[in-house]
Amino acid sequence: MMPWLTLNGRRIAPACFDENNAADFSPYEWHTLQFCRQWLAGQESFVVPTSGSTGKPKAITLQRERMRASARLTGRILGLRAGDTALACLSTEHVAGLMMLVRGFELGLKLTVVTPSRNPLAACTEETRFDFAAFVPLQLQEILTATPAKKAILDCMRAILVGGTPVDDCLLQQIATLEAPVYHTYGMTETVSHIALRRLNGPQASDWFQPLDGVEISLGPHDCLMVKSVLTGDRPLLTNDRIELGPNGSFRWLGRLDNAINSGGFKVQAEKVEKVLEQLLLQYPLLAGRRFFVGPLSHPQWTQAVVAVIEGPPMAPAVTAELRARLRQGWLHHYEVPRYFYFRPRLLETPTGKLDRRANLAGLSVPAEG
Repeated sequence: MMPWLTLNGRRIAPACFDENNAADFSPYEWHTLQFCRQWLAGQESFVVPTSGSTGKPKAITLQRERMRASARLTGRILGLRAGDTALACLSTEHVAGLMMLVRGFELGLKLTVVTPSRNPLAACTEETRFDFAAFVPLQLQEILTATPAKKAILDCMRAILVGGTPVDDCLLQQIATLEAPVYHTYGMTETVSHIALRRLNGPQASDWFQPLDGVEISLGPHDCLMVKSVLTGDRPLLTNDRIELGPNGSFRWLGRLDNAINSGGFKVQAEKVEKVLEQLLLQYPLLAGRRFFVGPLSHPQWTQAVVAVIEGPPMAPAVTAELRARLRQGWLHHYEVPRYFYFRPRLLETPTGKLDRRANLAGLSVPAEG
């Protein structure tokens, strides 16, 4: 029996899966329908690419039973029930979007699937209602900033997931005004989507991720997270995420080991610098809300220089000099302060909407005088 499913406003019937109907759909729609057909036919494994945010994307084979287990864990912790309505607006070419489909099938949800866009609620009326949805931060930011009237749709949801990238302070302030519970996810393709959640709003808001039922975590080399659960085949999986372990099995994410910068013999965690710089940029009207990241550039003296790459038009040298001076005044250690600021009209993204650090640093170099 075909689950209740609409795709870009079109009710999907089993006949739509016929190969002869491929011309009636866009390539993205047809890819989505083919996964649905394969899942409903009982296919046992699926090859899914990683996001490519920290390197070249690689193919991961996901087993059906692990995907089903992940869907059930999410349904249990969020209280999702058969007949609930869900919006699937993440790319089905990657694990986050595929798992929204699997949750729909496994939990008996009424799925509304739309092609990913910056604002997946743009075409919805204010009376539209969903019980559950998952977004990347950029989508949630766009909904709340560009279409504030659509906040009513979000407020009526029973659960909202947001993940893929860190949630900045600007978005956190907007999320705090939402009535629906919003959860930040931690996970990756290898763990079949998220294995831990943290509440972003309401009295239960926290900086600490709480693992899902049955997920065991521990510290591995370099203080990186080790995960073991049915989602990893009951085998320990070492990640590249540096964490701090907390009470009751919780953990706080510190940053990617890949994003540690070796500057003059000091190890600088890019995410720590980004958090501090983000708070400072809020005090500058022309810089507040701009996307940016901190990364390394080769340097003849320090091995790597800490730099900040900011989206939008360049600022006067006096402004960047002021930023560096203020960051040195008790905000960061001197070796953590970005030595150079670069500006790009638009930051490049990976296919899953994450900032592509490597691509955005390509072509940049430190000034000749060092």
